[in-house]
Amino acid sequence: MSENRKTVLVTAIGSFAAEAVIRSCKGQGFRVIGCDIYPAEWVANSLDTELFFQAPRASEPEAYRRFLMETCRRERVDYLLPLTDVEIDVLQQWRLERPEEYEGLGAVVCISEPEAIAACRSKVKAAALLEEYQACRTIPGKLLSVFLENPDMDFPLVVKPVDGRSSQGLRIVEDKGQLEAAAAECRGRENRFLVQERLEGRVVTADVVRSPETGSCVCLPRRELLRTLNGAGTSVQVFRSEELEAACRRAAEILKVRGCVNMEFIERWLPEGETEYWFLECNPRFAGGVAFSCMAGYDMVKNHLSCFAGGEPEPMRDIRDQYIARRYTEYRMG
Repeated sequence: MSENRKTVLVTAIGSFAAEAVIRSCKGQGFRVIGCDIYPAEWVANSLDTELFFQAPRASEPEAYRRFLMETCRRERVDYLLPLTDVEIDVLQQWRLERPEEYEGLGAVVCISEPEAIAACRSKVKAAALLEEYQACRTIPGKLLSVFLENPDMDFPLVVKPVDGRSSQGLRIVEDKGQLEAAAAECRGRENRFLVQERLEGRVVTADVVRSPETGSCVCLPRRELLRTLNGAGTSVQVFRSEELEAACRRAAEILKVRGCVNMEFIERWLPEGETEYWFLECNPRFAGGVAFSCMAGYDMVKNHLSCFAGGEPEPMRDIRDQYIARRYTEYRMG
């Protein structure tokens, strides 16, 4: 290995974002190693890494932390790129509860600071902050425990975990009977669920990358035309909107994010021909569809790393509106 060649460890390389992340890192000259909870033979992206390790599940935090510590030290990892919410949750808890051990990784962990992670991982906190500073339109909501005492919103409703990820645990509630069923399923955990009126419209995702030191912030939105059941876009329309991009920059500043995150909005068309954007959430990680931004002409991965290496995001050149669709390819693994 060349003395001046830096090493990146990319986690969860079977996830939607992984291929674009690995491709960008290799293009920048990094030595890329990867890990996943499944064996290499099950993960096609393992073919593109110089080394692959099967990792414990992040839901087993002690084993996962020990794996990261040993791997980062042995392989002299310079940058750690976690790709999933559950991994970021474990890393967040680690640095808050055991900061000296966390620092002992020796690698730059490419996630936002603790305050930003705490805000982004709570849909209630994020919406409250953005509403307080009037950054953008937010969808009114209540904790399920509060709503059940005073059910003052009209059906249909959305009931979802306060810290949910990838649409897991999200319920659409059409009537009183379904509300009672949802309440029964959530009994004892009512403070962990948020209730909102369901807004009709198109889901819009924006990849947003920001440097806190300079305040530089770049964002690129896309309409999600087709999505998987867990909310990953498979066919999108990349577009530009001064209003939406300005809202994303304000939100990124208020939430104090570093590097690349993805924000989701509901896009609504009014009878007068105007468009409204309503904030859904900010995920403090790459979107599953970050490859769409890279293909459209802006390398979010490269600029994410720059924000953790003392740099700032590059300005975005003119990017035209375009449709991009994902397809799957088979690989012989052995």
